[in-house]
Amino acid sequence: MSDYPKAFDHMLAAWNESEPSLVRSHLEKALAPEVRFIDPSVDITGIDSFERNVHDVHSKNPGAVYSRISAVNSHHGFHRYHWAIHNKDGHLMLPGFDVVETDAAGRVTSVIGFFGELPTDSV
Repeated sequence: MSDYPKAFDHMLAAWNESEPSLVRSHLEKALAPEVRFIDPSVDITGIDSFERNVHDVHSKNPGAVYSRISAVNSHHGFHRYHWAIHNKDGHLMLPGFDVVETDAAGRVTSVIGFFGELPTDSV
């Protein structure tokens, strides 16, 4: 997991930040100003909206721990990885994966998140 944009560490730090006033500083190190964040629950644009979403999720899941649980696979400014959210007691709340786009400076320009595991059904 060593060859990925450092912005990913800052973005993860924002999700794990226990001090609300420090979330923004992590996000400003990670995100392009007009970042777009899409998952099954939201479709938002901009650092302000991203920050509000982090605070909203924190209020609904106090003490949760957000982790990247796979290596990061990258090409052409696109990156994918698996993540998990565990409650404060260590029980898995939600697994998922993200596809993230970064700009030339390594800042996150878009995050497309998926919840749960991919079905194994054949087509």
